[in-house]
Amino acid sequence: MQFLDEDLYEAIKNYIPKVSEYVNSHGGGIELLGVKDGTVYIKLIGACGGCSMSLMTTKMVVQKKLRELIHPALNVINVDGTPENAMPQDAYTGSKKEEEEQEVQDKKHGVIDNLKHIVGL
Repeated sequence: MQFLDEDLYEAIKNYIPKVSEYVNSHGGGIELLGVKDGTVYIKLIGACGGCSMSLMTTKMVVQKKLRELIHPALNVINVDGTPENAMPQDAYTGSKKEEEEQEVQDKKHGVIDNLKHIVGL
């Protein structure tokens, strides 16, 4: 595959919402962790995180759709804590600015959730 990890990461980041439709319908989500040499590392979260069907979801839903949208040789691995599904330390994980923006968004959501809890929503 002739893609740079950075370019592939950006393409996948843009398609994750479309690919996530099935997973979201089951109360789960997909977190993009990184990319290395044509392999995409994700984490299934929510209800799909510990599901016994997570391997099937990763390969038959996420990988299949990303292969259709981006490249047929793409490989997707759900980083689930097992050694065989670990993400390499040198995988591309996005820019520093992107990580900082995500942290700001997480803090905003945390504040909103706290306010909702206080108000009783």
